[in-house]
Amino acid sequence: MNLAEKFKNIFEPELLQLIESSVSISTVREGDVILEAGQIVRIIPLLLNGILKIARIDDSGKELLLYYVHSNESCAMTFTCCMQQYPSEIRAVAETDVEFLAIPIGVMDEWLSRFPTWKSFVMRTIRNRLDELLDTIDQLAFQKLDERLVRYLKEKSRAAGSSLLNISHEEIATEMASSREVISRLLKKLENDKKLLLYRNQIRLLKEL
Repeated sequence: MNLAEKFKNIFEPELLQLIESSVSISTVREGDVILEAGQIVRIIPLLLNGILKIARIDDSGKELLLYYVHSNESCAMTFTCCMQQYPSEIRAVAETDVEFLAIPIGVMDEWLSRFPTWKSFVMRTIRNRLDELLDTIDQLAFQKLDERLVRYLKEKSRAAGSSLLNISHEEIATEMASSREVISRLLKKLENDKKLLLYRNQIRLLKEL
């Protein structure tokens, strides 16, 4: 992969040369956990291809989807954890097969002071993720669960690039911090309203959703 060409509009040439010469490329399969809550953050993932799902986990193991990380993006939570030297507060899971640059956290301070484009990238990433987190809070505080479910399905479809989602009711319930019974009931209502079709471990969204 030509990293200089892929990131030419994001980073300056000197930084691109440094990335190409000193940063390794890693690959993980769909469903693999890249970072678990409580682990020490040792690398910053900069995605080349694929999608990462970032979620918050409570003490009982329930999961709340926070946001997705796409190609040419990174995870703001790894920035904040490595800068403060805190253990991870999120779980990062490969939503699809993922290829990413594994940037060592040791270069973070040097790159922030040395490369204006890296500083801009970090600050822009944190700002964008903060906006997404505020949006998640708004959903939890002000939207009913059925409205949140529709929004969740649309975001899932956008991330996957398909109207056919390979996901179970149990998985949706886990990611939305709800119960399978409640989610199944709401999905059945959406099917009755002709907004989606339900299959075994699959959901097809219709244009009416």
